[in-house]
Amino acid sequence: MTAHIVAMGGGGFSMSTFSAPTNLDRYLVELTGTPSPLVCFAPTASADDPQYINKFLLAYGTLGVRTMVLTLWGGGSTESVARLADADLLLVGGGHTVNLMALWHAHGVDEAIRSRYAAGDVVLAGVSAGGACWYDGCITDSFGDFRPWRGGLGLLPGSFCPHFDGEAERAPAFTDAVASGDLPGGYGADDGAGVHYVDGVPTTFIAEAAGKRVYRVLPSDLPTASGVLVEPQPMTVL
Repeated sequence: MTAHIVAMGGGGFSMSTFSAPTNLDRYLVELTGTPSPLVCFAPTASADDPQYINKFLLAYGTLGVRTMVLTLWGGGSTESVARLADADLLLVGGGHTVNLMALWHAHGVDEAIRSRYAAGDVVLAGVSAGGACWYDGCITDSFGDFRPWRGGLGLLPGSFCPHFDGEAERAPAFTDAVASGDLPGGYGADDGAGVHYVDGVPTTFIAEAAGKRVYRVLPSDLPTASGVLVEPQPMTVL
């Protein structure tokens, strides 16, 4: 029973012109291997922003899928969380990473996701906060500044940095945190790039455009490494 996780630095419909689906979105749908898969969008990190939800519904409505939205901010979450068991693809949006995890824990979403992942035949994916949430830790601006934070689901080992090319201070904060040991080694992903794991193993590094990259970031005691190695990964352009 195969389980996929795709962690993306950014990109997809939420960053495209007119909120159209991109090849990243199509890639996720194809991974399900299911005709008319049920795609659940989790906009928790954006406080269930109605505009974000509408963008998702418009974009994925063109891809031949069934859609649902995991809503937590308006009350009545029990039925929404229960339906996670039926989802073929769970797509997590960007926003406030720390609040995302706090609400997921309060509403039992974290345990529902763990159960769905353990059952297999599922695709878990997300951009920005939705990419970082699968790991042990990440670099986040949830507190205002960029800082290391450990509090993700831990379905994937190590750490993650989204928007590696999109925000000038984020990548240095990540490499410094890995060098100091505040975060374990992990991956930094540009907007429009991501890491595809199959049953917990990173297998493919994907990009929706040439020039977008994923970097392996590891602590190092080599005298020329300044405490950290940053290694670009071989990319597959979708």
